Amino acid sequence: MLATSNPLPLSGGMKNLRTIRDILRYAVTSFNKAGLAHGHGTTSSIDEAAFLILETLKLPVDDINPWAEASLTDAERDALLALIDQRITTRKPAAYLLKRTYMQGVPFYVDERVIVPRSYIGEMMAKGLLADLDIDVNAVGNVLDLCTGSGCLAILAAGQFPAAEIHAVELSPDALEVAKINVKEHGLQEHITLHQGDLFAPLGKAKFDLIIANPPYVAKAEVDAFPPEYAAEPQMAHLGGADGFDLVRKILAEAPKHLNKGGSLLCEVGTGGEILEAEFPNLNFMWLDSEEAEGEVFFLKF
Repeated sequence: MLATSNPLPLSGGMKNLRTIRDILRYAVTSFNKAGLAHGHGTTSSIDEAAFLILETLKLPVDDINPWAEASLTDAERDALLALIDQRITTRKPAAYLLKRTYMQGVPFYVDERVIVPRSYIGEMMAKGLLADLDIDVNAVGNVLDLCTGSGCLAILAAGQFPAAEIHAVELSPDALEVAKINVKEHGLQEHITLHQGDLFAPLGKAKFDLIIANPPYVAKAEVDAFPPEYAAEPQMAHLGGADGFDLVRKILAEAPKHLNKGGSLLCEVGTGGEILEAEFPNLNFMWLDSEEAEGEVFFLKF
């Protein structure tokens, strides 16, 4: 989340937009008037406007306030106004327009071939939840990231488990190309192995100490009702069947065969966990909370 203060009202026409604060106020007003949807790395019009401005100007994206009174050149102002207009007219998330997003302060390349990265699991890993779950990072020899998309969780996991082999699987060949870009940008080619295929299929009989998964888990009716921003993302990255849990069921059925003794599964599924509990009564689901969600990630130890 970006730290922002309430921008001041505008005065005059476009040429009077001289500071970052002026542009921020203009962008927020324009985004709100257009009824844009947010949720692709930012959760409000203020935060998305701040991200768009700071990333375009190559400034740190964590806080706009220190730069609020900075003056803009005409070229900077015009570039920002063009992007603001593009955000409104195309309804594409700012991350797609800028080819960049961040998870827990870590930058990732992103384009329309992948869902814009966001995951409660990333937040949980960054804030020390693994230790709370009695996962000894030094004892984990290998980690599997299912449905890796842009590779973001695999890359974050590499930071959590510096001595472990990280494997990441993605069904979409296009998404896997984006993951390759990110693995290379972070210099992790020797640490992360990417596989193209359907869940466990490309892994043979390999077993892991930890599996993390953020599979498609949106119900079809919800996908059909998406606003343009979410509809701009690959549908296969969202669609989880009639109730959203088609792939989650497959993961739960197959994960035990791919976990070492004492291994664990950490999986994001959104809401509706009671459906899974009813279908898998033999599993002891532990439902985890994050700063922005309650019980949308489960943990299982085998």
